[in-house]
Amino acid sequence: MIIDCRLRPPTEEFVNFGFNRAFKELMVSARYEGKIYPVADFVKEMSAAGITLGVVAARDLETTFKYKISNEHVADLVRQFPQSFVGLAGVDPNKGMDAVRELDHAIRVLGLKGLSLDPFMHRHPANDKRYYPLYAKCVELDVAVMFTTGPAGFVPDAVMDHASPRVIDEVATDFPELRIMISHGGYPYVTEAIAVTWRHPNVYLDISGYEEFPGSEPYSQAANGLLRNKMLFASGHPYVTFTRALKVFNRLPIKPEVRENIYSKNAIAALKLDGLKS
Repeated sequence: MIIDCRLRPPTEEFVNFGFNRAFKELMVSARYEGKIYPVADFVKEMSAAGITLGVVAARDLETTFKYKISNEHVADLVRQFPQSFVGLAGVDPNKGMDAVRELDHAIRVLGLKGLSLDPFMHRHPANDKRYYPLYAKCVELDVAVMFTTGPAGFVPDAVMDHASPRVIDEVATDFPELRIMISHGGYPYVTEAIAVTWRHPNVYLDISGYEEFPGSEPYSQAANGLLRNKMLFASGHPYVTFTRALKVFNRLPIKPEVRENIYSKNAIAALKLDGLKS
C-alpha cells in the first residue's frame, strides 16, 4: 500500500489554482500544461502507479491571492471516490472566527480529515497567534494540520521564513496533542525540519519535491533512524508525476524495512485513518 500525502486531481478548480497569481511563475518554470480530464481516469493513473490512497487538500487564499479551492469541492471528490481520496480542509486564518466556523463545518458536516495551511501564502508564519484558534479546533476535533513549507517557489511577495519549519516547533510545544504534517520537507531548513519532527511525538514530515536538492542528504539518514516512524511519502502530482516521484524516492538510500512505514504506516497514524491497514 502507498499513501500519497500530497496530490492534486485534474479538476477545473485545481488546475485554475495552478495558474493563479500565487503559482503562475512557478507553473511556467515547471512547464505545467494544466490539463483538465475525468477524475475517474486520474484514479486509474494512481492505481497503475501503485498509489492506493491520495490526500487532497482544499486551499483558501482569498484574502491574499483572491483564490480558493473549496472544502465542498474536495468533499465531493471524496464522496465520489471514497476508496481513493482523503480530504483536508482549507481555511484562511485572516478571516478570524469565520475561518474557525468554516473548519468546524468542513470536519463535522463535510467529513474532511484535517486542515491544510499555507503560511507563506497567508503571509503569516505558523506561530502567528491568528492561527491558534484553528489549532485548538483541530485538537478538539482530533484532526491533523498540514503545513506547506519549503522556499515558496516564485510566489510573489512571499517571505521564505514564513514557510520555515522552525516556527512549527513553537506550535507543537503549545499544542502537544495536535498532529502536524510538515509538507515539502521544510526545505532549505533541512536539519531544522528533522529536529522539529524528531522532538515532537505528533509531528510528521514529507519531503516531496526536495528529495534530491542540494543539502537534502540528511533526510535519508533521518528516515533510516530518527524519523523511521515519522516520515511520509508525497508526490506533489501533477507538478511531479507519480512515476517520477516514486522513482526518485526509491533510489534514495533508505532501508527496505523502513519504506513500508514511509509509504503507508506513518500516514495512517498521522491522519488517524482508523480501520485502514498498511
